[in-house]
Amino acid sequence: MDINFSEIVSTVSGWIWGAPVIIFMMATGLYFSFRTRFLQARYLPEMWRMLFQGRSSASGISSFQSFALALSGRVGTGNIAGVATAIALGGPGAVFWMWVIAFVGAGTAYAEASLGQIYKEKIDGHYRGGPAYYISRGLGSRRFAVAFAVVTIASLGVLLPGVQSNAICDAFHNSFGADERLTAALVAALLAAVIFGGVKRLARVSGYVTPFMAVGYVAVAAVILVINRAELPGMFALIFRSAFGMEPALGGMLGAAISMGVKRGVFSNEAGQGTAPHAAAACEVPHPAKQGLVQAFSVYVDTLLVCSATALMILSTGMYSVRDAAGEVIFRGGGLPEEVTSYGPVYTQLAVDASLPGIGSAFVAVALFFFAFTTIMSYYFQAESNVYFLVRHRGRATRAINILRVAVLVVTYFAAINAMTLAWDMADIGVGLMAWFNLVALVLLRKTVCTTFADFEAQLAAGVKEPTFHPGRLGIRDADEWE
Repeated sequence: MDINFSEIVSTVSGWIWGAPVIIFMMATGLYFSFRTRFLQARYLPEMWRMLFQGRSSASGISSFQSFALALSGRVGTGNIAGVATAIALGGPGAVFWMWVIAFVGAGTAYAEASLGQIYKEKIDGHYRGGPAYYISRGLGSRRFAVAFAVVTIASLGVLLPGVQSNAICDAFHNSFGADERLTAALVAALLAAVIFGGVKRLARVSGYVTPFMAVGYVAVAAVILVINRAELPGMFALIFRSAFGMEPALGGMLGAAISMGVKRGVFSNEAGQGTAPHAAAACEVPHPAKQGLVQAFSVYVDTLLVCSATALMILSTGMYSVRDAAGEVIFRGGGLPEEVTSYGPVYTQLAVDASLPGIGSAFVAVALFFFAFTTIMSYYFQAESNVYFLVRHRGRATRAINILRVAVLVVTYFAAINAMTLAWDMADIGVGLMAWFNLVALVLLRKTVCTTFADFEAQLAAGVKEPTFHPGRLGIRDADEWE
């Protein structure tokens, strides 16, 4: 009997990223939302204020740098291709469910980021942390933590960087006719200049590039929405009708709208996947809750701003079609040319071109470059933090980090010029396992998360302007950097 390895990998990926993990993520987010009385709504103004508080130190980066580093991982190719795919396979209603999962996921993002801060460690002069660290210290399970670290290094350090660089090469080749090998070499060279500079340089580059790319992308979307302002009332009405199965032209799409909206939202904002806590742990703050709130805000920026920018550009210009489970087109937006049969980034390109003629393809290619490049940077940082967790001897850690750097650069180059279908599925397996491990850890450490947040609120209620964290007083053990 012939065994098709690609089909096996694809099937396993489907199992790991099936309905159970999506339900687990939503349930976890709802739990922390209710236990904190929906901090993601109550503390929204405070999130913005905390974003610009605090400075970097010799050991840690600032709140804004941590926010930018985590956001660089959240904002990637999924914000363009993923959103367009959600609309194509789930209809306009998928956008509403993306918004819902962002609100719920902000509660999970708070929980994992605060745990990253609580159990951070100072290694080689810099703060490091993440799920492996809070699994090891908070749950006392070294084997569980090692399993997470190994999976993270394999998926984020080896598989996913090439997937992102491949998207860059494809976009530049399709838009400008650029040679893919030359583009791959340029991306690898720029990446080398950043990652060999250490965590401080990663934070500085993210602090400049990430806000620039997000603001620029949203600004272009805002211009397009102003140009198409007459379409906005009908567009939002279509989103809400489709979200609840009340749009006659999209009959039977309710389940697809919910499924695609939730999946694309989760994949984009990464809340619960265990990626953002690495950046959160590197920050210098007086109380873990402050970084938790900042990271909850980053979920909003990713989904409510960047993902919404893509969705609203596409819908306001009518540059989309909707397909049923069999792949047949059942609805076409008013602006989509009949000859367009594919879906994905092409919807965004056509949407920009419709309002700003001649720049759509180039704009999307440049946006993909910034989104994907900063995501590779974030992947590397997260993988590096897990190498430090596994290898504590300074000399051995340095050698291991240099091997990781070379491996990331090699993968970034060679994977960029080859077909990536199998790599995507394998990477999804790795990231899916990270999500399962992390969600289990969050549930088991829920008391620590809630106790820490209650302490933060109690200090604010008592008039303390700058709450500080003393884990011993709260019965939290093994948080050595805070004692």
